[in-house]
Amino acid sequence: MARKSALEKIESHEKLCRIMQKQTFEQIKEMKERIRRIEYMIVGGMGSVILALIMNYMK
Repeated sequence: MARKSALEKIESHEKLCRIMQKQTFEQIKEMKERIRRIEYMIVGGMGSVILALIMNYMK
């Protein structure tokens, strides 16, 4: 088995880091989208509750 040179080890490590960084950014993007959907659901739910309270108060 031939030993890798320091440069080959560094290049291999850099390639792995780039792949992992890309995957991390993709996961962050997916999480942002999920959080945005959850925020819309929460705001919509709060609006429904407020509307129901107003309608109940007017009776």
